[in-house]
Amino acid sequence: MSAARLKTCNLQLQDLFNTVIQYRDCTVLCGHRTEEQQLLAYPKISNVLWPDSKHNALPSQAVDVAPYPIDWDDIPRFHEFAGFVMGIAIPMKINIRWGGHFKSFFDGPHFEIIHK
Repeated sequence: MSAARLKTCNLQLQDLFNTVIQYRDCTVLCGHRTEEQQLLAYPKISNVLWPDSKHNALPSQAVDVAPYPIDWDDIPRFHEFAGFVMGIAIPMKINIRWGGHFKSFFDGPHFEIIHK
């Protein structure tokens, strides 16, 4: 299931998380979101409406990935996992932003491509 979700994402995100999974167990929660899925996500897990989420592009420019097994209350684990992911992204020359750095709300599983 995770592999199918990841295949809806930008190739760089696919490459990144296919590398991450070689070292850390994780699960892909969401790649691309349809309009209906985005409407269901707002405002529970997303603070934007369709089509303004990076998840709404196809391929998706964002992916939600959590360390497995998932413990939503273990925020330090999300921080550690994000640091690991960003550390893998650097030598791959993949520019990403982590949702844990958002000022509006903490989105621990969210990673998105930054286009320069």
